[in-house]
Amino acid sequence: MTIDTPARLLQLLSLLQTPREWPGGELADRLRVSRRTVRRDIDRLRELGYPVQATKGADGGYRLVAGKAMPPLVLDDEEAVAIAVGLRAGAGHAIEGVDEASVRALAKLEQVLPSRLRHRVTTLQAATTPLTSGDGATVTPETLTVMASAVAGHERLRFDYRSGDGADTRRHCEPYRLVSTGRRWYLVAYDLDRADWRTFRVDRVAAPSATGARFAPRELPKGGAEEYLKQSMYRRGQDTYTFDVTFAASAAFMATRIPAWLGPPAPVDEHSCRLRATASESVEWLAVRLAMAGCEFTVHEPPELIEYVRELGAKLTRAAGGAAE
Repeated sequence: MTIDTPARLLQLLSLLQTPREWPGGELADRLRVSRRTVRRDIDRLRELGYPVQATKGADGGYRLVAGKAMPPLVLDDEEAVAIAVGLRAGAGHAIEGVDEASVRALAKLEQVLPSRLRHRVTTLQAATTPLTSGDGATVTPETLTVMASAVAGHERLRFDYRSGDGADTRRHCEPYRLVSTGRRWYLVAYDLDRADWRTFRVDRVAAPSATGARFAPRELPKGGAEEYLKQSMYRRGQDTYTFDVTFAASAAFMATRIPAWLGPPAPVDEHSCRLRATASESVEWLAVRLAMAGCEFTVHEPPELIEYVRELGAKLTRAAGGAAE
């Protein structure tokens, strides 16, 4: 049976994406073509941007190596399901480091998943990981992916929204950014009915739908989406704390260990840095998040955070079988 050229190229690419070197003769046997055809197909893949490296020898081997750009991948069913489940789990929990880019990736993947695989992903996800924002509020991957697609496509969005006081409204907006605070997802958007910028907690959003109407992006408020979110939380008095912490690690290291929306730590010297920031989180959450930073630290303010860190340290010491100092 003769395989047409596009199908053969996809089959060849799938083979090359396994972490091994393929002798030219083995590729020819697998594809049921001549070695000359294999060489031509390799050249076609290179023209498409795939960095295929050839080794000299009696049989001439080929393997896919890292390039300067990220070319499209060919995934089998199991790989696609595994990636989708991982992205869904991270998105639903607003895990540190799993930000808007991850949600966009999930949106792209689920858009092309066959229905049979999409059903497998949903079933496996529901059976293994509860999708919560950290305080019991549900965040569905479907909501996040609809929003991420609208953000990426500059498409207006409609959704039902329940505010903090329980009021239900229907919103029509231009979505600009999804921001994770490490415990919750927020949407920064321009509210068309109110003619002003707004932030929305994603776990309070229901039935989001893209309208199909495109919009020309407006200039974000000063400081960008993250800064606007922080200021919005501060104005609402939403468990907001201004804290001051010194870390016994370099600023470069700590920048990889704390949420980016808090802002960059300021270097004190080569081996320490200081972070003054405002966070709309509970004292308990802040204490635990600081303890997870991966180095020693000193809290300078506020007093309630200092006291809770002291209590938490004593509890952990007792839990480990030692005596609290």
